[in-house]
Order: sequence, then structure tokens, then C-alpha cells
Amino acid sequence: MERVNRLGRATSPYLLQHQDNPVDWWEWGEQAFAEARRRDVPILLSVGYAACHWCHVMAHESFEDDQVAAVLNAGFVAIKVDREERPDVDAIYMSATTALTGHGGWPMTCVLTSSGEPFFAGTYLPKPNFLQLLGAVTEAWSERREELLQAGSRIVGALQSVTAPRSPAPLAAPELDQAEFVLAREFDSQHGGLGSAPKFPPSMVLEFLLRQHARTGEQRPLDMVTQTCDAMARGGIYDQLAGGFARYSVDAEWVVPHFEKMLYDNAQLLRVYLHLYRATGSALALRVVGETADFLLADLGTTEGGFASALDADTDGVEGLTYVWNPAELVAVLGAVDGVEAAAWFGVTDRGTFEHGRSTLQLPSDPGDPDRFATIRRRLALAREDRPQPARDDKVVTAWNGLAIAGLAEAGALLKTSRYLHAAQAAADFLLREHVVDGRLRRSSRAGIVGAAAGVAEDYGDLAEGLLSLHQADGTARWLRSAGELLDVALRHFAHDNGGFFDTADDAETLFTRPADPSDNAAPGGQSALAGALLTYSALTGSLRHRQAADAAVAAAGELAVNQPRFAGWTLAVAEASLAGPLQVAVVGGDEGAAGLIGLARASTSPGLVLVQGEPDAPGIPLLADRPRPEGRSAAYVCRGFVCDRPVTTEAELHALLNSPMS
Repeated sequence: MERVNRLGRATSPYLLQHQDNPVDWWEWGEQAFAEARRRDVPILLSVGYAACHWCHVMAHESFEDDQVAAVLNAGFVAIKVDREERPDVDAIYMSATTALTGHGGWPMTCVLTSSGEPFFAGTYLPKPNFLQLLGAVTEAWSERREELLQAGSRIVGALQSVTAPRSPAPLAAPELDQAEFVLAREFDSQHGGLGSAPKFPPSMVLEFLLRQHARTGEQRPLDMVTQTCDAMARGGIYDQLAGGFARYSVDAEWVVPHFEKMLYDNAQLLRVYLHLYRATGSALALRVVGETADFLLADLGTTEGGFASALDADTDGVEGLTYVWNPAELVAVLGAVDGVEAAAWFGVTDRGTFEHGRSTLQLPSDPGDPDRFATIRRRLALAREDRPQPARDDKVVTAWNGLAIAGLAEAGALLKTSRYLHAAQAAADFLLREHVVDGRLRRSSRAGIVGAAAGVAEDYGDLAEGLLSLHQADGTARWLRSAGELLDVALRHFAHDNGGFFDTADDAETLFTRPADPSDNAAPGGQSALAGALLTYSALTGSLRHRQAADAAVAAAGELAVNQPRFAGWTLAVAEASLAGPLQVAVVGGDEGAAGLIGLARASTSPGLVLVQGEPDAPGIPLLADRPRPEGRSAAYVCRGFVCDRPVTTEAELHALLNSPMS
């Protein structure tokens, strides 16, 4: 029977990577489950993403193999899912995988009944193991089916009971201090970061620690941030030639990365380094901000105005091929003198830090001659462009673009760099124009074509967060209005009766359980993303309803945040902002005096501060209502907890207000 290519019209690059496999793939949907019922066979569910190294390995070993395809096609309905396009599907089956195996990861391999109940779950399987699994399942489906059905029911029942909500636990100063204490115990005082290998950039935890330092003045949280950020920026996890961070380090020293570069990591780290620069004036942090923002624009920007999801870990099937060097390659590009010098700067040795005597580039310290160093970096970067380049996952994910908008908007405003601000505006325009369909968000698009998958909670929260940052950066009322509309949809369709939020809407596709994960993973979870955006929106509008919803969402994850703060970094960051705010600054006027007041407010590290700018009574900006210019001069109005001081017209007066004990 001729194989049908059902993936050729997908908007997911990951699915498109598999469209020519001999496996008779189906996309996730009722048609696939109906086919399994019609044929009376189980379902093989394979979940991964385009930049995943081991997904590629399993694809080459098994899904491109005729022998494996024959077994799969004969005895299963095979479904391929992009975890980034369908995070809801990924979440519920990853919970099964973790429960059954003790760990998770991608590619994820599950075997399901025709009603979607999992009775086997695992991750990467080499071809012999995979064939053995398929044979065992086929035999059991024929001879002991009732056992498999009962196992699936038991697993689903157990997972449904695990998802019961925890009791709310508000996060006040003592709880936040306790979370910082737990993080300090888990901190790697030698290399920075949390725990041991593999080591991931703890972006949201770093943001929490920066905010805690701003509130308390304690040095330890700032020291943890500074040491971690410096170590990452000087390690192999950071692209020392072109900027941007890889997904994680396989070692504890940040030397050898897993080479994929994800939008969500770089968007969050852009913001963390920007806030570190704001707090300390670190020249290294400032350089990383500029290079990471430039990486987003140059390597992940799309023609439609959004940002692509990732660069692949592999190039031509070889992990890291684009990025690693040996001493001879440096000499070939730079000549004997500069090549040897560059090897010393970047830690490139004959032995190598990676595979086959090649090294990732590190920069333990800044070279003494900045101009010469800049020239050598440019020459190496140009030479690297002639190498084969990693593939790009060019789907535009709503949530991750929201994170990028927030980072670029803040960087553009604080650093007075218009191209970063313009990029944030273009992305916001694109998402609101194409990703909002009939008043509801869609999860992703590709090449300007929006996908069918509905937006999840993190899409609403992160996009609202980005729009609110953009509103504070450029003073445009439209962004505030659109953020409010998104948050109202989330309150109507995602709210949980424990004060938190489900990951999926009340009218979304029904899965065997409705996911409601209070934790943060590689990016803010839906609940904390919405909490943060709700809090900022309440401060910008004075809406008590949104403030109450934000605090309830934080409390819904309070127990997790205190006991396991590594997995609740954004919840903790939002709690710090709640404790410190609202601190509202409204600057009226458009002259040089206003610019100075705005710049001073932007330099504040208070996690509860929001800033608006414009003419008095500007339409659509509540904090500018009834705020005249005193004696025709530009002025700043400062309010704490909705109690306002008299307007001030000088930077010295504003500095005193912003640095008073209450702020």
C-alpha cells in the first residue's frame, strides 16, 4: 500500500522534517484516533522538536529505516507531534513518561490505546530496542490486550489524582527570604549556576534574585547572579563570536553546550543581563545584552516581523559542527601569530574540550587589546559563515515571541537603541495581526500562515507581558489595550478554582486530563506568566480585579515556590514585584526635562515599578489622566500603592522619591 504524506501541509518544521519518512505518519487529531479504532491497533506517539539532537538520531536510525517503518505501519497508527506546537499534548504524556521511568526528555515515545491512554512511555530508543518494543506491544495487543487496557486506565487514574491542586500559600517577605536561602544551598559556588551537570541557564531564578537584592539590599543574591552570568558569558555555552546562548551545558563548568539555540532562552537571558547591567553597571553584561539582541535580530528574525524558534543543535547531522575549532583551523584563518594568540584567548588546545580534538570557544578574561580582539573576532565570525550552518526552526511561537518583545523593548528603551525597540514593535504588530483569530490566540505560525493549534496559558501571559513592556517603552496606548484584552480572555477561559490557571482553555480539545502545571521550566509556566502580566497590568491601570487575580495565581504556586524554588523562579520574581509595588511613575511632557525623568525612572531597580509617558490626559493611558504639567513644565508623578506624592520636575527630586525607603 502506498504511503500517504500527511505531514506535507504542516506548519511545524519538525513535522516537515518527517514528511518523507517511510513511516505512515499522522498528525495529532481525531482522524488518527478514529483510524486506530477502525484498524483495531494501538497508537505509537512520537513527540519531539526540530532542534533536538536525539530526535534527529532516532529519526535517522528508526523513522527513516524501511524495516522499522514496515513494523510500525503494519501494527500501529503512528502520530508525530511537535512539542512546541502542542505543549498541552506534550505535558500530559511527559507526566506519564516521568511517572513511569523517573525521567523525561525528547524524543518522547509513548504507546497508547485508541482512546489515548498510555501504557508504555519512554524517551530515545536505539533501533534494536525500538524494534523489540514494537514486537512486544504487537504480541501483547494480540494475546493480552485486557492487561494493556487496564494498565492504561491505572496510569491515567494515577496521573489525574496527582494533578489535584495544592492549597494556596501566599508569598510574603519571609517566604521569599526562605526561597533565597534554599537557592543559596543549591548554588554552585565554584562555577555558578544551580546544581551540577547538565547545567541549564536559570534565567527566572536569576531574575528573582535580582529583584530580591533590589528589595532587601542583601549582597548574596546579587553575588549569585553576577557569578552565574559572568561564568555563562565567558563559557562555551555562549557564542563568543556572534552572541547568543546555547540551550544548556553538558558539564558543570559551562564549557561544552548542547548546541541548539532557543528563542526562549535568549529572550529571557537578554532581560536578565540587561537588569544585571542596570543594577551594577557591568561592562560584560552590557556587551552580552547587545550581542544577544543582535543575535535575535540577525539569526532568528523572520521576514514577517516575528522571531523563529531555534537554531538546530546539529549541522549536516553532526552536533556542534559549525561552532568548534582546533588550533590549526584558527591559524588557517588568522595566520600563525594571531591564530596562536586566539587559541590562547579562547582556550583552544590540541587536546580539545569537545570531540575529535576540537574545542568550544571560551573567554576566561578580556584580552588587553580590545581593538585587536574585535578584529580577530570579526575575522573568525566571517570564516565561520563559510562553514555549513545549522538548520533553523522558523515557526513563530506566540509565547516565546512575547518574551522576545519584552526583552527587546526594555533593551531599546534603557540603552536608547531604536532598532531593538522597532523590532519589538514589528513583532507585536505581526502577532496581534496574524496570531489573534476571532479574538483568541493561536499557538504558532510559519511563513505568515497561522497554525490550527490554540494558544495556551503561557501564550496569553507572555504576549501580554511583552505588550506591557512595549507600552512602557514607547508610550503607545494600543499595546496596553491589547494586553488587557488578552488577559480578560485568559481570566474567562483559563482560570482554576484554586486561584491559579489551567494550561489549556475550558473549550480546548479534551485530553485525558486538563493540564495545570504551577511550575516554571525552561520558560515561565502559564500560571506564572499570567500572574506577572496581570500584576503589571493592574499597576498600569489601577485595576484591583487584576491585582487580586495576580496575587491569587502566585499563592496557588506558593508551596512549590518555597520548597522547590528552582522550579518556580518566575512565580518568585512576580511575588517580589507584588511585594514592592505598585510603584507608579507617570511622566508628562515631551521635552529634554521629560527625557531625563524617564531615563532616571528606567534606571530604577525596583521590581514593582511601572512607567508611563506622554502628554497629560493622553487617551487610553489611565496613569496620565488628570496629570497636568505644573506651570507648563514636564513632571513626574510618583504613586506607591495608589497613594501619590506631589509632582516633581527635577531629576534630583525624582531620585529622592524613587530611593526613599518605601520604594
